Amino acid sequence: MSLSQTDLTRIALDITAGLSDHDRFSRLLDTIRQTLHCDAAALLQFTGQQFNPLAIDGLSPDVLGRRFILSEHPRLEAIARAGDIVRFPADSELPDPYDGLIPHQGDHLVVHACIGLPLLANGDLIGAVTIDGFDPQQFNAFSDNELRTLSAIAAASLSNALMIDKLEKQAVQSQEVTTVTRINTDAPVEMIGQSTAMNALKNELNVVASTDLNVLILGETGTGKELVAQSIHQLSNRAKQALVYLNCAALPESVAESELFGHVKGAFTGAISHRSGKFEKADNGTLFLDEIGELPLGLQAKLLRVLQYGDLQKVGSDKSLKVDVRIIAATNKDLKQEVLAGRFRADLYHRLSVFPIMVPPLRERDGDITLLSGFFVERCRQKLTLKSLRLDSQSLALLNGYDWPGNIRELEHVLHRAAVLSRAQSTSDSYLIAPQHFDFQAEAPQSIVSKPKSGAKALPSNQTLKQATATFQSQYIQQVLTENQGNWAATARALALDSGNLHRLAKRIGIK
Repeated sequence: MSLSQTDLTRIALDITAGLSDHDRFSRLLDTIRQTLHCDAAALLQFTGQQFNPLAIDGLSPDVLGRRFILSEHPRLEAIARAGDIVRFPADSELPDPYDGLIPHQGDHLVVHACIGLPLLANGDLIGAVTIDGFDPQQFNAFSDNELRTLSAIAAASLSNALMIDKLEKQAVQSQEVTTVTRINTDAPVEMIGQSTAMNALKNELNVVASTDLNVLILGETGTGKELVAQSIHQLSNRAKQALVYLNCAALPESVAESELFGHVKGAFTGAISHRSGKFEKADNGTLFLDEIGELPLGLQAKLLRVLQYGDLQKVGSDKSLKVDVRIIAATNKDLKQEVLAGRFRADLYHRLSVFPIMVPPLRERDGDITLLSGFFVERCRQKLTLKSLRLDSQSLALLNGYDWPGNIRELEHVLHRAAVLSRAQSTSDSYLIAPQHFDFQAEAPQSIVSKPKSGAKALPSNQTLKQATATFQSQYIQQVLTENQGNWAATARALALDSGNLHRLAKRIGIK
């Protein structure tokens, strides 16, 4: 069997039909998988010496949130350095980055067919397509030239997609400011998530970043407000200047004024030298005031003066100092209620909230828990220097059914603890995070924690509607799938669902 002109045309149309949409990348992988008859495929973007998955097919859903550093994955490094297609021997001793991450294939892909297609644009590596097959001779019928053609189509289309995305962001920014936006490329901030709520947040950041407006970031504890502040700064005209951080909640009132505005020698007992405050250090840059709702009232008046007139006085000095600072503030409090209660100045609130941004809680980010779980699990694997670390399907269902009152910070801590427990309890070099490794099972739906033995089982009455719905969907789909001998197409017909929609639903609730 070989690639026909029709196959190549279909692949080209799939990836060029809506390049900025993640669904188009998913459709490309689905087409490649059907055309090459592979069992797993991934479209990866190359950035900062690592591969970031854009779309996956036939792999565990949390792979989409993982980041594969070249130095830790020899096969991906070989693809990155080759400059041409790479056919790995079926018995290659190089570890596969997807070991344990292909459902129902155990911990290791010992003997299998594996091909890497580097994606190049103007001679530079921008990504890769990886294809895997369980039959060692699975791709022998496809010639190198056919695979090069496929690689060229995908590379050109991915390059166009990335360029369109860049131009769209520049267009949004140019509506607000005519100067050229300088992007800080050192350690760029990455915000993991593809949900509707996260896409809306990213659009807001692109709009406000290139202005000099003060920004007030609102949101629950652990939602990632500091990451939002870093992103705004890196996308702004001040990206080459300092981003200075100050936690107002950890600021003793006795030294708060000195921390913000600095002091001169002899201003008070212990002031043995001149000191610059946070405002002076952030001159021409950005000052991030975290937990602004905790700032003492007396200091709020002095902060307001700096925001109004752009000048400050160091403690113990009668001279004014001009500064040009953009303020980004953050709080988990309702500042409007704080104003009404007399704990926060109304005039300062209005100065800070020129452009308020609400960071959505994790429970409202449909689908992002799976991506974030993959991201944190891969980070844990790196920190703990493990060869392999993965989540089973029940664990993903459990994570997706929990409400996460502590949001992303809680998710990260829960997964790190689970990884440590998995390492301690495993006797092999491949580690699996299972439901018993989590410490919130009593608060989560028990029907997710305990896999049903047969048929649908009564749902507990203490679940939220979202949890109960996810539990029922998981149980019923698995029951119908079993009745159809694991055939997903037959299962979709039995459920009267579009096959693509069933696959996406199964991925979202963690059973595929």
